[in-house]
Amino acid sequence: MAPRSEIRRVTRPDDVRAAGHLFDGPPKPEATERFLAAPGHHLLVAYVDGVPAGMVTGVETTHPDKGTEMFLYELGVDEPYRRRGIGRALTAALADLARERGCYGMWVATEGDNTAALATYTAAGGAAEPDRTVLVWTFTQDHAG
Repeated sequence: MAPRSEIRRVTRPDDVRAAGHLFDGPPKPEATERFLAAPGHHLLVAYVDGVPAGMVTGVETTHPDKGTEMFLYELGVDEPYRRRGIGRALTAALADLARERGCYGMWVATEGDNTAALATYTAAGGAAEPDRTVLVWTFTQDHAG
């Protein structure tokens, strides 16, 4: 029998904690509450036979002269479930949600040598833009704020 999988939007802190192994680190309670309460913040989790197997987060950003677009903030798939199309399905589900919410597009940044991420995003319909560079500012404060 094939595994049963589904993608659900997560809105409860308990569901985030249950999927905590999918994040880079343990979800922080205050940051989790803030994320879930913020309009335009989205967390989708893929379940395989009821087990959290992957997640994607998206944040809607709006600019006065452009409208609203979806930023694919983070994608994670648990090691035993990789290379099964879960990352592609999560990315496509977030793109579908972005369309439903009236976003004019969606974007993500990743390392140029992250072949798995590039393959996943390309398979889900993304296209690399030439000559783009991502710049970051790193602050010393705790990122839960």
